[in-house]
Amino acid sequence: MSRLRSTLVALAGATALALTGCASADPIELTSDTVVIDVRTAGEYAAGHLDGAVNLDLTSGELAAEIPALDADDEYVVYCKSGNRSAQATQLMEEAGLDVTDAGSMQQAADATGLPIVQ
Repeated sequence: MSRLRSTLVALAGATALALTGCASADPIELTSDTVVIDVRTAGEYAAGHLDGAVNLDLTSGELAAEIPALDADDEYVVYCKSGNRSAQATQLMEEAGLDVTDAGSMQQAADATGLPIVQ
């Protein structure tokens, strides 16, 4: 019976890890110079986003077009639905010399920043 229990505990742990991904649980400190950017589509943003986040859609090219206008003195936190687009956005922004943190998915970003999800 203990072998079955050990297997179930290990399986539960692996499932929890798969559901949460590999995102860091480290908190992200927001300052007055931090700009939170949601790189999802306008429709995804309208369905719910982090309070105060600016929507700059990565897939439409909107983010790339706005990067030259972003203040290099600010700090940026980006998120998306799953973490894929935020990783791409982070790379683009870092290549432009910006200070950016990839917060992963919207839920991961909410957890790390403490910002509520609003509609």
